[in-house]
Amino acid sequence: MGIDEDALDYHREEPPGKIAISTTKPTNTQRDLSLAYSPGVAAPCRAIRDDPGEAFRYTAKGNLVGVVSDGSATLGLGDIGPGASKPVMEGKGVLFKRFADIDVFDIELDHDDPDAMVGSIRAMEPTFGGINLEDIAAPECFEIETRLREAMDIPVFHDDQHGTAIISGAALLNATDILDKELGDLDIVFSGAGASAIATARFYVSLGADPDRITMCDSGGIITADRVATDGLNEYKREFAREIPEGGLDDAMVDADVFIGLSVGGIVDDTMVRSMADNPIVFAMANPDPEITYEAAKTARDDTVIVATGRSDYPNQVNNVLGFPFIFRGALDVRATEINEAMKVAAARALAGLAREDVPDAVLKAYGDQPLQFGPDYIIPKPLDPRVLFELAPAVAEAAIESGCARRGLDRAAYVEQLEARLGKSREMMRVVLNKAKSDPQRVVLAEGEDEKIIRAAYQLADQGIAQPVLLGNRDSIRRQTEQLGLRFDPEIVDPEADSLDPYADRLHELRQRNGITRREAEELVRNGNHLGSVMVEMGDADAMLTGLMNHYPEALRPPLEVIGTADDADYAAGVYMLAFDNRVVFCADTTVNIDPDAEVLAEVARHTADLARQFNVEPRAALLSYSDFGSVDNEGVQTVRRAADDLRTDPAVEFPVDGEMQADTAVVEEMLTGTYDFANLEAPANVLVFPNLEAGNIGYKLLQRLGGAEAIGPMLVGMDKPVHVLQRGDEVKDIVNLAGVAVVDAQNQ
Repeated sequence: MGIDEDALDYHREEPPGKIAISTTKPTNTQRDLSLAYSPGVAAPCRAIRDDPGEAFRYTAKGNLVGVVSDGSATLGLGDIGPGASKPVMEGKGVLFKRFADIDVFDIELDHDDPDAMVGSIRAMEPTFGGINLEDIAAPECFEIETRLREAMDIPVFHDDQHGTAIISGAALLNATDILDKELGDLDIVFSGAGASAIATARFYVSLGADPDRITMCDSGGIITADRVATDGLNEYKREFAREIPEGGLDDAMVDADVFIGLSVGGIVDDTMVRSMADNPIVFAMANPDPEITYEAAKTARDDTVIVATGRSDYPNQVNNVLGFPFIFRGALDVRATEINEAMKVAAARALAGLAREDVPDAVLKAYGDQPLQFGPDYIIPKPLDPRVLFELAPAVAEAAIESGCARRGLDRAAYVEQLEARLGKSREMMRVVLNKAKSDPQRVVLAEGEDEKIIRAAYQLADQGIAQPVLLGNRDSIRRQTEQLGLRFDPEIVDPEADSLDPYADRLHELRQRNGITRREAEELVRNGNHLGSVMVEMGDADAMLTGLMNHYPEALRPPLEVIGTADDADYAAGVYMLAFDNRVVFCADTTVNIDPDAEVLAEVARHTADLARQFNVEPRAALLSYSDFGSVDNEGVQTVRRAADDLRTDPAVEFPVDGEMQADTAVVEEMLTGTYDFANLEAPANVLVFPNLEAGNIGYKLLQRLGGAEAIGPMLVGMDKPVHVLQRGDEVKDIVNLAGVAVVDAQNQ
């Protein structure tokens, strides 16, 4: 089955299309409906009548964009009409929602003149917080956007013009930097003189390019001053007419530093690339077939050629999805009246800066684990990089404020937290912990310091001020990898093979001599990262420890348990996962340590897990789980859980609501808990779930994660005398950073 048939199947599967409307408020009761509609809806109507700005407060206007098209220039299909363009506009809505959590109504207008388009779109201003013009043919698109921007008090943005300009502009900034060239000194040749080419050339001037060194070619050749007179070129092309001899694209490319292709495929050959200046930049962005293929451009000459295309199967894809969702996000969040040049420049510079940062594991996996490191083959971030939202939207919002078109301000740190919350509850919860960690960074020893993921995590911990990482491993190997990864930091390293470890061997021998460890054996053991890290934490030379990325969980856990042990008020350690759903968070214990706990262990695990929940600013409500509800079954296993719950309820030192034994659905479904069992100690669903044994806990959290769509953070080790956390094999860099943040907060609390 070909791609066309696959796409038809995708779009016609029930329900047809790609988007739908969902409610954001409860609609379960008569009262809910009376608030949503009549008579309650009259109150916000009156408020908006008295102050139109209140529409942003009482309606979805502030997060709603109209994607508007007449279908006159749809993708590479040409003038297919408004109805046929609807799948594209729906797709645009999907991208807005997926990447920036912006809602969209797609509007296809059956108009064939600019006056009608302007009139219809302008009349929709009360509905939308912004307008995204899409697939409108040139030159009419210039007039339509200009008139709407003048007439409307909300952002109007023609993505076909400005999207490519901004994304390729970011790529151009980085390409010139890599080649050690100055943007203002570059001779730039454009193939194409349509809406995208004109807007891109203008934008490059905003970035610092010299307009007198831009040569634009259309299907008739170089746009010259002579052609203005003879060919009757439109006003937009005339803007880039130059006093130079006429000629074709091949003539224009001789000695050019930059080629920008926004035309048709296959019109550039390797001879034309060879005629360019030293170390040229070739952005062949015609889709689906570029003006010259990536391979042909790269192999056309022996020096460095930096190539970008519009295709996802080559490096350096210029993809508009890197721009418009995040630009509108920033504009909407400060209620900007427009998207101006300062905001577009801020977006390009933020995108260029992000390409210089270490790339998250999730992005590497999404692109087949290919190496992505700033250089000729990686000059712009990938579209699936979640960090684009956190970089572009704040940059655009701040530029709107500074340029005077914003109607409200923002605090950047708080704003980033709001953006993270849009991407999931787990990000919101981790931000609480990471902010606490940054307030007083602690020394965290990373036992497997030679692993690439650990090194990258250490860089992020240091760069973001979350922790002071200490890497254990071969010093030369770590430094070599740091340099190869392009990470600009000088980590603290303890080399077990080269450094003197006598104090640690002495302490390990002292702690374990009555467990059969001789001094010579202690000297050998501290050459192992898990033992060395444990002794460093025990002696206070580090505040916390992470290990386990390259070891099975029991093997990694044993040295910390033997050397550091449990806290004074704890006899048992336990493993906890935090599971974040769309609208709630639950802590699941014990999921990694205690195989068949008795009542005393279960009670202790509940106390430690409640303490952990408070680190995330969550007030704990604990349920001890079973397959019995408050005595409905009576056997030895159920009695163990019941005794643990009884012990906790009667302990005056326990300052959180707790109950059990109860079934899992009773614990988390409010109607069951407060309706059927109104005598229960819990007045709301539990957020700390204590499983009766390790088997149930491990099965339970994994089912919740996989079938319930929860994001999991952990396992977090509780009950230890000093902070130690054991990673899971295969954890990503973000998991290591998150767990290190938890360890820092643990150390702060101690």
